[in-house]
Amino acid sequence: MNDTTTRKPIRKAVFPVAGLGTRFLPATKAIPKEMLPIIDRPLIQYAVDEAREAGIEQLIFVTGRGKTAIVEHFDTAFELEATMNARGKPLDVLDATRIQPGNLVTVRQQVPMGLGHAIWCARAIVGDEPFAIFLPDELMIGTPGCMKQMVDAYHQVGGNLISVLEVPEDEVSSYGVIKPGARVSADLTEVTGLVEKPKREDAPSNLIISGRYILQPEVMRTLETQGKGAGGEIQLTDAMARMIGHQPFHAVTFAGRRYDCGGKSGFVEATLELALARPDMADDMRALIKRLAAQID
Repeated sequence: MNDTTTRKPIRKAVFPVAGLGTRFLPATKAIPKEMLPIIDRPLIQYAVDEAREAGIEQLIFVTGRGKTAIVEHFDTAFELEATMNARGKPLDVLDATRIQPGNLVTVRQQVPMGLGHAIWCARAIVGDEPFAIFLPDELMIGTPGCMKQMVDAYHQVGGNLISVLEVPEDEVSSYGVIKPGARVSADLTEVTGLVEKPKREDAPSNLIISGRYILQPEVMRTLETQGKGAGGEIQLTDAMARMIGHQPFHAVTFAGRRYDCGGKSGFVEATLELALARPDMADDMRALIKRLAAQID
């Protein structure tokens, strides 16, 4: 597995986007939660941009009913582009939404049976290649991006990798936590176990799983026989835990910022911080925040 001459590249990424987005109702009644914008880009666009930066070529969306807007976002909008052309408006603002023909594939998850089941639904397209997984709710901002850091680590150690973040010890009970083994480098650690939402006193570390994965195709066969876990769903964490000890597993500590945009507070935090980081918005945002803060006082 450590022989770089035989290690397969990471060319494919799975995006599980079939969720109902109930925490954002009624906004998500007709609009997929992945299409909710952070300023002027939907969440799914940030994830796709991160994948492209990491050299990923094929995007696999695991969708559900009512999710066609996600695919349409990456399609050609003839009427829009013709109108913009006629009015002399530049089209480069749409460049990030363009996908090479054949590089976007969708499969359906007909029944919401958990993250592990969603990944398993992509098995025929993944085939016998290692692949990445992106949870678009987890907005990861950094230079380089989280998946680029993970792909670089993959070239070093191969096998399976998960991204992790350090959190205060009193927060570990809300997340999946790794049991660390040998430290390969400052940001790369062997994984010897996974614990889902442990009590603070039982947590093996304060390193939480943070929504990015590189997995070998054997995980699909593990998911094939994976029983239901927490919440009565097929959990990806359970399948990964079964693979530890049989294949190399490492954790990459992400050097960047993570926003939990599956919740309203994280969504607003991401919007504010990313707006403050944009030269075209920063001054206006600082003035706005000062004005709002004065009203609170």
